Amino acid sequence: MTLITMKHLRYFDALARHRHFGRAAEASAISQPALSLQVKELEDILGARLVERGPRQIRLTALGEEFVLRAREVLRAVDELGALARASTGPLSGRLRLGIIPTVAPYLLPRLMQLLLGQFPDLDLHPKEAITPKLVRDLAEGRLDLALVALPMSEPSLVEVPLFEEEFLLVRSEIDADLPLPDIRDLPEMPLLLLEEGHCFRDQAIAFCKLPRNFSGEIMEGSSLSTLVQMVGAGLGVTLIPEMAAAVEGRSAPVVLHRLPEPRPSRTIGLVWRRSNPLSDRYGELAEGLRAGLS
Repeated sequence: MTLITMKHLRYFDALARHRHFGRAAEASAISQPALSLQVKELEDILGARLVERGPRQIRLTALGEEFVLRAREVLRAVDELGALARASTGPLSGRLRLGIIPTVAPYLLPRLMQLLLGQFPDLDLHPKEAITPKLVRDLAEGRLDLALVALPMSEPSLVEVPLFEEEFLLVRSEIDADLPLPDIRDLPEMPLLLLEEGHCFRDQAIAFCKLPRNFSGEIMEGSSLSTLVQMVGAGLGVTLIPEMAAAVEGRSAPVVLHRLPEPRPSRTIGLVWRRSNPLSDRYGELAEGLRAGLS
């Protein structure tokens, strides 16, 4: 009798995530026919359809939607068994999947990797840049081990360890360099450039500027901090950036950066991971090492 294998579960999970055979096969590093064969074999074993196949995309059946949730629980549990074994054999080693938000990754990731590999030379680091909701989802589903995000997360299933705090800086065009700094109460009346929906830094900027979440004023959105700074340099408005980005972005366009008056806006950056992870204690030690190295 043919049994369900881990390969069946991993390939079906990939298909459920990408909703496309070609993209799922590419993500799984196999050919599309091979992945399709594995999914068909899984359906034959179960005696039921998991996928509705269309010409351009696929949909999961009701059984498929329920099945992938259970499959992910199994995959996560198996990954954690491997982590449990590694935890009993000395320092952290092997694959470490690290998520990092886009407003941190370009400015801190190289230094972060140097620190991690200096502490744990046998780590096989796999960094992944994504916005916070995607990182939290990947943590919950076992596709990430750790994530570097803005705290607090307020997710009971996650451990949070703060690493450092940094201020936000106001970015204005060079032509406005000699003008008085705007009062915080004036920012909602200015052309304010923010990151697009989904970025936690956008939410923090909106909170600092005391804008309602459904603010309908003149907000221009960008996909990255670099884009926002270039738009400021072109005279299209003002924006806020985290202090770690100042050295890079301050040289990339004709802009000036200012510290704002007290109380200055800031954010806390830290590591998060699943409470259920057998390496939780080791991750705590890793976080302490990073906090010391980044201070």
